[in-house]
Order: sequence, then C-alpha cells, then structure tokens
Amino acid sequence: MIMSQLLNYVAFLFFCVSRADSLDTFIAAVYEHPVILPNATLVPVSPEEALAVMNRNLDLLEGAVTSASKQGAHIIVTPEDGIYGFNFTRESIYPYLEDIPDPQENWIPCNNPNRFGHTPVQQRLSCLAKDNSIYIVANIGDKKSCNASDPQCPPDGRYQYNTDVVFDSKGKLVARYHKQNLFLSEDQFNAPKEPEVVTFNTTFGKFGIFTCFDILFHDPAVTLVRDSHVDTILFPTAWMNVLPHLSAIEFHSAWAMGMRVNFLAANLHYPLKKMTGSGIYAPDSPRAFHYDMKTEEGKILLAQLDSHPHPTPVVNWTSYASGVEVHSMGNQEFTDTIFFDEFTFLELKGIGGNYTVCQRDLCCHLSYKMSEKRADEVYALGAFDGLHTVEGSYYLQICTLLKCKTTDLHTCGDSVETASTRFEMFSLSGTFGTQYVFPEVLLSEIQLAPGEFQVSSDGRLFSLKPTSGPVLTVTLFGRLYEKDSAPNALSDLTTQALRIRRLVSIHNYRSECCIIPWRRKWQPTPVFLPGEFPWTEEPGGLQYMGSRRVGHD
Repeated sequence: MIMSQLLNYVAFLFFCVSRADSLDTFIAAVYEHPVILPNATLVPVSPEEALAVMNRNLDLLEGAVTSASKQGAHIIVTPEDGIYGFNFTRESIYPYLEDIPDPQENWIPCNNPNRFGHTPVQQRLSCLAKDNSIYIVANIGDKKSCNASDPQCPPDGRYQYNTDVVFDSKGKLVARYHKQNLFLSEDQFNAPKEPEVVTFNTTFGKFGIFTCFDILFHDPAVTLVRDSHVDTILFPTAWMNVLPHLSAIEFHSAWAMGMRVNFLAANLHYPLKKMTGSGIYAPDSPRAFHYDMKTEEGKILLAQLDSHPHPTPVVNWTSYASGVEVHSMGNQEFTDTIFFDEFTFLELKGIGGNYTVCQRDLCCHLSYKMSEKRADEVYALGAFDGLHTVEGSYYLQICTLLKCKTTDLHTCGDSVETASTRFEMFSLSGTFGTQYVFPEVLLSEIQLAPGEFQVSSDGRLFSLKPTSGPVLTVTLFGRLYEKDSAPNALSDLTTQALRIRRLVSIHNYRSECCIIPWRRKWQPTPVFLPGEFPWTEEPGGLQYMGSRRVGHD
C-alpha cells in the first residue's frame, strides 16, 4: 500500500515538473537558403571535394542558425537539398552521403563524432545546435549497406535515402526521416520499404516531419496528423512553383489550414528553377511568409506559434454545397487545361453573381462581387474531378475561381502572376467526396491574404472583408487519396497521354521538341505515355524535366 502511494506521488510529481517545463508558445524559424551547387558531373568527386561543397553551404546555414538563436528561436528548419544541392546521379551523389544511425542510439555527434564512422556533416550540425541551444532540422543523404539476403537490395549493394535529421538543443540526434514519395527525377535515392511515421516530443509541442513531394500523398503526411496527433509539421522542401494552384506559399499555408496544424516550410532559393516560397503557418492564418523571384538573397523568417494549436471545428465540406440547386448553364461552359488536367469552366460575366459549374461528381458553387468589372480581365469558375497523372499520380477534386491570362478564354489555365481586379466578397463551396480539402487564396504578385478569409463548418470558403489586393485565385483543393489507384486509372492515363499530344500540337512543336535541361539545347523527342517521361508546362512550351529511361535525373 505504501509502495503504491509512493509510486503515485512520484508520477504526480513528474507530471507537475513536466507541466512546469512546458511552453504555451514558441518561436519558430525557417531559412530560405540560396544553395551553392557543385559542378555538374556524372563522375563521382572525391569525398574531400564533396565535403568542401557541403561546408560552403553549412557556412551559410551557420549564419542563419546563429541569427535565429540570437532572436530567441527554439527551432529552425532548413531546406531539402540545402547542403549539397541537386542534379545528381546515383553514383555522383555517393561521396555526399553519411551513415545516419537510428536516433534510439542516443548519439551526440558533437561529443562523439566517429562513433558511426566518418560523419563530419552530422558533427557540424550537432555542434551548431548545441552551441546555439536550438533545435536544427536539416536535409542530408543517408547510406545503408545491404546484400543478397535482401531481395530488394539494389545492385550496388546499398540503399541511399533522401533524409531529414533533427538535432535537439543539446546536439543529440532526435529524429531521422527517409523520404517516402520521391519526385520523378530523384533516381539517386531509394524509397523506404514502408512509410516512416517520425515524431518527437519537446517542451513546446509534438513534432512530425516529412519532405517536399510527400505533402501530396496520404502517407506519411496525413497519418502524422490524424493518427500521431502532432502539433507542428516540419517541412524541408525544394519546391518548384506551379501556378495557379501549387505555388509554395499558397499550397503549404492551405495544407496547414486544411489539416489544422502548425506548418514550418523551408524552401530552397533558386529562382532559375522557380524555387522560392517559405513560411511559418498556423492553422488559422500565415504568421510569416516569403516569396522572391527577383533577387538571389536568402531569407530568415521568425514567428511565434502556439505549442498546441487550439482545436478548430471539423468541416463538413459538402454540407452547404449539397443544398444548392443546380441550374443548367446551356452551352456556356468551356474546357481548358491546368497542368494537364482538363477543367470545366464558366466565365464570370458580371460584376457580381452566383455561378455553378460541375464535372463528374463535383459541383462548385460561387457567389461573388467584384469592386469593378474590367474589360481587360477575365475571371472564370472551374471544376476538376479526376486522376492527375503527370509528375505523379493522385486523384483531385478542385473548385477554383481564377484570373485568365488574357481575355481569350483558352488562357484560363495558364500561369498568371499579376491582376488588377479586387473582390468585395466571395464564397466558394463544392460537393466534395473527401474531408481533405485545402483552402487557397492567392493575390497578385504571389501574395497571401492573412486574416481576410475563413472556412465555415458547412464547407464554405468565404471572405471576411474586401480583398487587400487583386485576386489571382480562390481555390478549394481536394485530395481523394483512396482513388489514387482507382480501377479506371489506366483509361485516365491514356486520356492524359492524348491530352499531352494535343498540347504539343497547340504549342506548335512541329518536330516534337522539348528542352532537356542537362544538355542545354533543343533536341527532338517523341511524346510518350505519362509515367515514361515527366513533363511540365512552361510559358514557352513543354519542358522535359528528366528521364528514368535514359538514366538522367
């Protein structure tokens, strides 16, 4: 009896101490890093040359870490590929890799650097965290040997992983995450056999981590929030902006709101590849963000966040929209393509009104009022319900109000960065077949609109005040994860291939040419089915971003 009372007392005392040490808020930092790239080569460099490149990047990261620490930051996130860059083959990246142990090994590289072999990068990151009393999130490469006893072992006898690491304020390795959803050009890396759900606890909340392309898929991103109940997501990324719906600050802030979680996104700063856009996002609104295509400078962002975000009401994304009566619009609908997905559109012809457009099972409803109806700008309401199959395969339901590039309706899917029309009000909803919907509002010059809109519990994205700037897009971006491998995927892939061929014709590529970045010249290339070649649409035509077929990244 006495022993039981003693144990209860000790447990209560531990609880009180833990509560006393916990913080209600914390200062987060993210660093948009102007990465220094190694010289392009297919031949592996020496370990000394690789380390020299990484140390040049670490010198810049050290300045950011020191500055963030002096400003009171508890944690700083740095970008994917931020230490060694990109454009590697499987062989050429090998000198940049280190053996990263399981965090359960209880290792502080700064104190014991040679415990797991030659690990100079981990040692430097550990010492940076320890010396500045700050958590550091970084992205490096991991290598793991394997042999014939493992039937999945690569022919070169090793696994290579795109890896996020976290060092705590004492320099200890507390988290290691191997990227699950590799982008099409990441042939230098392997995906883990099973998705890794990586979390760690601090005095300022529970954290989860994933990388870049992972955000578009269920595992591990959704699992971390829904099952592991993390408070904050850490997100190193090398994100190439794709308008109108997938610019970095636009989509990442929407994911934070849709999943009701803090989100710390650190992007590379490399405008030549449209890489910019970092932010610190709370579930209700962005706290800080940065987008800069004009300079080559890096940027540190800091903001205060709640350690445990306040619960927000669960949204029924179809509640309001399902009660709206749908009227036929006759032959006023038209189709146009956004990133190879064929949307159904309606032109907004008045200064205000109510519009509905449908595609398959999705009907999108819009009420709006513009400040003025300009003759030189056209806006449209669009709907898409289908499997996206270019640069990844994932099922989307999207309702979008957007500005067309010109007054020609066939430009309503094109990339647009500026606008002149402000909206007095808007309300957008849709009959979504998913609870995973991410609300986006993007203003002219690629700016967010913090505090200017809200999502209601019945599934409406509506304005709280007239927009502070002209509108590029107001969008509800829905993901139906369970349909990513739907039985009709093959027919959708065939349709998508025909659509790509049509786009090639539209862009007047008579010889079916494309830009092959690593060769820096024009070269004729036939158009293949999606999955054989990754494509992206650029202002000048179709741009080819890599090929597994010919062994390039």
